[in-house]
Amino acid sequence: MRVTPPIRTIGLTGGIGSGKSTVSRILTQNKEFGLIDADSISRGLTAPNGLAIPLIRDHFGEAYIKPDQSLDRDKMRNLVFTNPEAKRSLESIIHPKVLEKIEHDLQTMAQDGFKTVFLDIPLLVESRARWRDRLDAILVIDCSEQTQVQRVMSRSNLERATVLKIIASQASRELRNSIADWVILNDGISLEELQLRVQAIDFNF
Repeated sequence: MRVTPPIRTIGLTGGIGSGKSTVSRILTQNKEFGLIDADSISRGLTAPNGLAIPLIRDHFGEAYIKPDQSLDRDKMRNLVFTNPEAKRSLESIIHPKVLEKIEHDLQTMAQDGFKTVFLDIPLLVESRARWRDRLDAILVIDCSEQTQVQRVMSRSNLERATVLKIIASQASRELRNSIADWVILNDGISLEELQLRVQAIDFNF
């Protein structure tokens, strides 16, 4: 994923509820930084009549497609949490299309004059092999598991057991932090303090 003119690509990741979306908004206040949201691209692919829907229907069956022709996320989440093969199959459908869209967006941003683009990738660590040669650096947003649970239960109305299951399916804090060039601890601080921590990092390496 190298474009002309050259563009710096920085992976942005963190566990569920870490505050990654908030950091994304802070970063894009700097007009020199572009942002590509891999999760948003993925959601678009599985929205009503999304490009991935026919492939998902062919592989998993009509039971996983809602009447509005979108992915039934609850059913699929329950399946992939208990079936690793189903998880791999879903990823094999979604990931190539996400990469294709990211490459297209990077080309557009390079032509628009951006020198640095952050790629918001929730499961960057879990799919690191796919991204190793596509990123120049990695920024991790970190917080405690307790904070993750509180934030996700509050915003998504999920039960504690469900949130813990999601956290358990993701890479550990230790593994995420071990691959980071920068780690921002977003735990028990104000939005203003978070902004200061983001702004204190020199991304122009």
